[in-house]
Amino acid sequence: MTSAEPVPPAAPRAREVKASVLAAFQLVEDARYLGTDRRSRRGHRRYLVERTVAYRKLARDLRAS
Repeated sequence: MTSAEPVPPAAPRAREVKASVLAAFQLVEDARYLGTDRRSRRGHRRYLVERTVAYRKLARDLRAS
């Protein structure tokens, strides 16, 4: 690059900003949509405890029969 060439602008162009805002919005929407099936940590622990209790009950019933 020589000193005769124009320097690119330091600020992003309006089109680039618009694209990045749309991309950020899409990421938020995807996270909201995909995050609906996720359980909280407390809900996951409860699920594990309920499953453990069910397995122990089944094992006890199988030993009794």
